[in-house]
Formats: sequence, C-alpha cells, structure tokens
Amino acid sequence: MRSRLLPLVLVLLAACGGGGNGGAVEPLAQPATTDSTVGAITLPQPTTTTTAYPVFETATAQGPRVPVYDSPDAPEPSRTFASPNPIYGGGTIRVFLVKENRGDWLNVYLPARPNGSTGWIRSSEVTIDSHTFRMVVELGARRLTAYDKTDVIFDEPIAVGNSATPSSIGLFYTTELIIPVGQPQYGPYAWGLSAYSEVLYDFGGGDGQMGIHGTNDPSSIGRAVSNGCIRLSNDSITRLVEMLPVAGVPVEIRA
Repeated sequence: MRSRLLPLVLVLLAACGGGGNGGAVEPLAQPATTDSTVGAITLPQPTTTTTAYPVFETATAQGPRVPVYDSPDAPEPSRTFASPNPIYGGGTIRVFLVKENRGDWLNVYLPARPNGSTGWIRSSEVTIDSHTFRMVVELGARRLTAYDKTDVIFDEPIAVGNSATPSSIGLFYTTELIIPVGQPQYGPYAWGLSAYSEVLYDFGGGDGQMGIHGTNDPSSIGRAVSNGCIRLSNDSITRLVEMLPVAGVPVEIRA
C-alpha cells in the first residue's frame, strides 16, 4: 500500500551512524500489519480465521491525532500521537502495528519509548489493513531475512550497532519509509523503526530512533559499526523496498 511522496526536513534516525549535515527526505506510502508468532517473540493473535502463516494487522491514522489509552476502560487518553509525524516535517501518516483486535478497540505497539510500549486506540480513529510480511534481524549473524507468509523472499548481510551503541533487541515495526536527500550515509531509502537506542537519547538532531537504511560505505556491511541502526547495501535496500509495504511490517531483532 503506497501513497504519494512528500518532501520532508531530515531529522532522521538519531541512532544511525554516518554524520552529515542538514538534508531533506521524502516519505513514501503507508501500509498494514497483523498478529502471530515469529521465532521466540510472540506477535499479536490472529483476529480472523486461522492460517498456516502469520497475518499482521496495521492501523493507519485517519485524522490529525490518535489518542492512546492505558486500557479500554480508561476515561482519558494517556498520550496522543500527531499524524502526520511532525518529526519528519509532517509527511508520514501514523501507522501502528496491531497486537490485539477487540473490535471497537485495538491494542497496538507504540512508536515510543520505552521499547515494546503498547496502548489502546479506538478502531474508529484508524483504517485497519493486513499483510503477510515480516523481517528478522540476527545481530550475531549480521543478516536480515524477510518473509512473505512462510517463504523467504530476502536474505542479505547487514551492519549493526557497535559495542558502545548496540542495536536494541525485541519486536518492533517499520513506522515510515523515507528517501534521504543530501545525506548519502543513509543510502537511497531509510525505514524508521518503533525501536529506540537504549544508550542514545539525543543524537544527530533526533531522539535515538533506530532505522533500517542504506549506506555510502559498503565496506561496513557485515560489521558492528553503526550507532544502532541496521545498514544494508544500497542495492539490497532498494530491492527490499520494492518487496514490502512502506510501514507496519514487524521487525524482530535477535541477538
């Protein structure tokens, strides 16, 4: 599911390495996600019929803000997410990965600290979609594998965080896809993740958000050299972008 490209100011992926000054980005479309079990991490429970493969739901914001509640019974929201995401200049519509669908209410993973945060949103505030894609990042093996249903559709080497600024481990999802402009260290594409660095809280003009992106240093692939982000070669991330939805894809990061 893709939407039109928009120009954005780049305050990108603060946990990524590479430096660079200024620049701009263009966001790509928004998509969808549902629930199941991937490896050692439990994803949301399927909300429709049982299948032989994981199906994931996503919730895409319909309005300018999405109120998030601690429970369906909470009288007031505990936080609100603006949409589009103001960090990227207002060009990327908010997408949440659904953990549990209760009809009128959705328990969703939040693109916020602490890592793994969840909250409840009203179904009436979002558009629900589904897909069958997921990614698994293996930090030790330094590989990223993408699946459609149970089929491997992509398997490539990556660069990962170094010992001082390691990549965070857990279940996350892609929050937006952008085209970096004037910042070749991010390559042709960069996915924002719902993951945040556990050691960097203010870096490069951002708040320590992790991402998956390309690189202008292909020699870094296969090494632990980033500030937490996952790097692919430019050819690899270009191929992957052509395969996957723009946002809402589960990303399991393993040790």
